[in-house]
Amino acid sequence: MSEEAASQPPSPNKPAPPPANSPAPAKNHIFIVDDHAMFREGMRQLIDREPDLTVCGDAANATEALQGIADTHPDLVIVDISLGGGSGIDLIKAIKSQYEDLPVLVVSMHDEALYAERALRAGAAGYVMKQEPSRTVKTAIRKVFEGGIHLSEKMTGSVVAKFVRGPVNEPGSLLQTLSDRELEVFQLLGQGKGIRQIAAEMNLSIPTINTFRNRIREKLHLKTSTEVMLHAIQWVREEASR
Repeated sequence: MSEEAASQPPSPNKPAPPPANSPAPAKNHIFIVDDHAMFREGMRQLIDREPDLTVCGDAANATEALQGIADTHPDLVIVDISLGGGSGIDLIKAIKSQYEDLPVLVVSMHDEALYAERALRAGAAGYVMKQEPSRTVKTAIRKVFEGGIHLSEKMTGSVVAKFVRGPVNEPGSLLQTLSDRELEVFQLLGQGKGIRQIAAEMNLSIPTINTFRNRIREKLHLKTSTEVMLHAIQWVREEASR
């Protein structure tokens, strides 16, 4: 190449490459909380392939998560609804109480129609169901980083409709009347767990769990505790088949 050609500026249609010593672009750090190790590993691989994202840590339960967040100082936390020995909703509340400006994104197998609003009320900035394609998860992550809220188009329409018209009675809407604690007890009953086991897992007394079960029975218009158990088992099975 001649000296004259070497001195020519780069073509306007082909931008010059960055200097060899230019710093790497800053990455947003993400912490993953899910009780399935295989899912955490898959999510890590998905995120670490992105030039602007990286996983700084992960945890299987709420206790590990809070310690990991304190140690790694992430820019965003991904949380599942169901966690071993605890509730993702409770974890979101704990995160927001300690780190008000730390965004949380829920990625879960559970139906967003039942859990998305609860997650948002707890402080989450978005909800993605696990069966969505990976590009949806990446889109949600970036939307939350931009300060937005991510919901599916259908869920966004439902939330707006409730805000404008008020709640609409739809099939399954009775479950919406359950409090977060009541829904957690209902889910644990559906997993075949007894009152004593649920009390130990939720760190509550047996009478308190019985009170929750009675409230569930009244709100779902059921007659007996056995009916509560059967309905809970059926619901958990339907959730697992989604």
